Amino acid sequence: MARNQIFVLLFFFCVFSLTAQKRQKDTLIINDSTLFKSRKINPLAPSKAAFYSAILPGLGQAYNRSYWKIPLVYAAIGTGMYFYIDNTNEYNRYRDAFKRRLGGFEDDEFFDINNDGTGPDVSDQALQDAQEVFQRNRELSLMVTIGLYILNIIDANVDAHLRQFNVDQNLTFKPVIYQDGVNFRSGFGFSLSYTF
Repeated sequence: MARNQIFVLLFFFCVFSLTAQKRQKDTLIINDSTLFKSRKINPLAPSKAAFYSAILPGLGQAYNRSYWKIPLVYAAIGTGMYFYIDNTNEYNRYRDAFKRRLGGFEDDEFFDINNDGTGPDVSDQALQDAQEVFQRNRELSLMVTIGLYILNIIDANVDAHLRQFNVDQNLTFKPVIYQDGVNFRSGFGFSLSYTF
């Protein structure tokens, strides 16, 4: 336990000392317009990106210029839709066969699979169980597809928010190591600076 605490303290000391060594001079030219370039922020960009993604999946990612995400969006939603359609088709096959059996017919695709004439190869209970399994899988794949569609909208919104995140030198939060002028001991602290 003490060994882990020493490792953590050494890690933070190394990180703090590295940031303290990278510290620049305290004199800054504030009036020089080339030092700080501020960007204009569009407060409606996140809602626009979310709206575009809600209308057409991937359009919000194109609005954010994250073109590499568009194939991922379509692959995710397409996979969910594939499983939904596949489970629906299988559900319909077993449901139709089960309905024909209940109607007294013996001509469904599961009645005599190996053509030996001995009767039903798949029982009525097995048809009903398979029908329930495919119905449950169909509903699950629909919920996953809806979740991926919503995730597409959230991704476009968050990406638009993060593109406007302020990371310039006017707003900084840095850990620093300072030396006390009276007893020359080192101390840890945080520096928060905000420039208007």
